[in-house]
Amino acid sequence: MLEKIGNVELDYTYYPGEDLYSDGPIEEVLLEIAKNYREEELNQVIAERKDWSVLYHFSHVRQNILEWLPIGKEEHVLEIGSGCGAITGALARKAKDVTCIELSKMRSTINAYRNRDHDNIRILVGNFQDIEKNLEQTFDYITLIGVFEYSEGYIGTKEPYTEMIRRISAHLKPGGKLVIAIENRLGLKYWAGCTEDHVGTYFEGIEGYPNTTGVKTFSRKELKDIIESAGNFETKFYYPYPDYKFPMAIYSDEYLPKKGELRDNFCNFDRERMQLFDEPRVYDTLVDSGLFPEFSNSFLVLAERKE
Repeated sequence: MLEKIGNVELDYTYYPGEDLYSDGPIEEVLLEIAKNYREEELNQVIAERKDWSVLYHFSHVRQNILEWLPIGKEEHVLEIGSGCGAITGALARKAKDVTCIELSKMRSTINAYRNRDHDNIRILVGNFQDIEKNLEQTFDYITLIGVFEYSEGYIGTKEPYTEMIRRISAHLKPGGKLVIAIENRLGLKYWAGCTEDHVGTYFEGIEGYPNTTGVKTFSRKELKDIIESAGNFETKFYYPYPDYKFPMAIYSDEYLPKKGELRDNFCNFDRERMQLFDEPRVYDTLVDSGLFPEFSNSFLVLAERKE
């Protein structure tokens, strides 16, 4: 079954008939906002509502993570886990077309209303495994923004994260790129007193997730090893600051931060945190020691498929 909201096409061929996850009543609020406000009005809505979920799903700062990528007007993009469309519109403005995969019908509806003026967005609603094995198109870019860490829940194999890379890379054109944004489990904010983003407990990631199943983030070395074990890729790391959710700067190995630059360490808006030390001073120590890449709060990884 197909539905159109504005210019956006939603395909329910693989939809199981009910949403298997939800953030609850706040999603109705998000849908109301997406229906009644245009993109240029969202910052005012965020200021008025003073709600973490509204900020998280509708802030234009979210788009900074991919706004700078050289995606061309003849290129095709697959966005896995498109959610409420935080970055879908940014991709649609750059690419020839954007194909989204999203399990939640409600979130897909919010995405469609938010981006209804774009005529190059198609949302495939349903389970990733069902949709992926029936994808026939290949893509220039495939994005996993805040998604890769859940691969254990998508892929029921012994090495789910490696297998996730293998499966999605089969849908890349030669020279195509995977784009992965994910928290660093050794990110400085976790040492400084922020709770782990996904499970909300202190030090869970840096202790190796002793009490967690279904979701994991990785250190720089761990993530690099997973990608290399999945196939022949040329991998490049970037370092969003303060993190990939609200990036105000994106550093690279060619342009790392200088001492004194890392002063805006706003993280964990939605919950309390401890303040165990002076983060800017510790960042200065890490910068001087050449260790910033290992303790960056998040990673943005571009993995180019090689023949």
